[in-house]
Amino acid sequence: MNAALLTYSPLDRQAFDALAAAHPAVLIPLEQTPDWADFERALGRTPLGIWAYRDAAGTLVATAGYVHVVRRFRESVVVVNGPVWFVERTPAAERLLMETVRRQFRDHPTVHPLYVRLQVATLQAPATGPIEHGWYEREIVVDLTPSEAELLKSFRPNARNSIRRAQRNGIEIRHIHREEWKRVFATELYPIMRETAERDGFESFDSSYYETLLTVLGDHLRLLVAYRDGHPLSWLITTEYRGYAVYYFAGSTQAARSTFAPYLLLWEAFRTLKAAGNTACGLTGIESENYPSLANVTTFKRNFSKNVVVVPTTYDVPLDARRYAVVVSLLAARRRGPAAARRVAGRVAGVVRRRGRTGAEA
Repeated sequence: MNAALLTYSPLDRQAFDALAAAHPAVLIPLEQTPDWADFERALGRTPLGIWAYRDAAGTLVATAGYVHVVRRFRESVVVVNGPVWFVERTPAAERLLMETVRRQFRDHPTVHPLYVRLQVATLQAPATGPIEHGWYEREIVVDLTPSEAELLKSFRPNARNSIRRAQRNGIEIRHIHREEWKRVFATELYPIMRETAERDGFESFDSSYYETLLTVLGDHLRLLVAYRDGHPLSWLITTEYRGYAVYYFAGSTQAARSTFAPYLLLWEAFRTLKAAGNTACGLTGIESENYPSLANVTTFKRNFSKNVVVVPTTYDVPLDARRYAVVVSLLAARRRGPAAARRVAGRVAGVVRRRGRTGAEA
């Protein structure tokens, strides 16, 4: 490369807050804040700090918060829902950032990742892969700036009709008080999460994950539950940061579907988030090339807005291209069967020994 690499420096909470305040128009995801790093730490993971990247003129280019992840044969560093860009995100700027990040973690004194995983808008070297995708690629975003009447009118007729049906079916929406979050979630809502996962074919986190989220990130969360005759049918957790809200987690019973409870629940969430000063609400992932399994939730979310936002795809930046290729081969062999996996595992072990260290254990 001809361009000089960016300079990088860590941001403590005070420096991060000052930087964020100086750039009020930049959308900074909650996952790229010190509060999210505290959440990762509470889960037993290892955040590696939030770093600021500047060009030769001292202009802030981007920030990125990193989490250290260790699995068998592949130690990695992951940027969750980032980096955050403060200048135009051109292909040249992205490549310069990736080359800088590669140098940064090749020289890191305490971690030795196989790759750095981050979102890339334009696929180019040194990005490749990824070994597995780490974030959705398209989402619905609802504009909360119109009046309530205008917002409701903007929904598809199916959503408006479903909201009215839920009201006629006696659905009651409750805002759970913060001091009750952990108890209500563990006793009433996690069973609904398990039912949702089994029905829709995905694997949910343990209850402790959501309870930790509610405890550590409580200043940024709301928990709303739809009840009928005192029984919980559907719930959702929203996040809020700098005027941008996200419909983050949700669960529903089969009874919730038949009574249209999720529609009334989300409508109440929009009203509440709007009243609190939020200007938009992201509904998280919908169906895309790498996430065809999101087709079911896509149908529901499209009822509330036509605004589809493309999110940069997650890719890997290998620090050792040869070893990365071998690990990719190993994982592909595992999918083919035990014999193929054993053959490739020997190659991985040989590469690791030549590097003078053993592969990280899960």
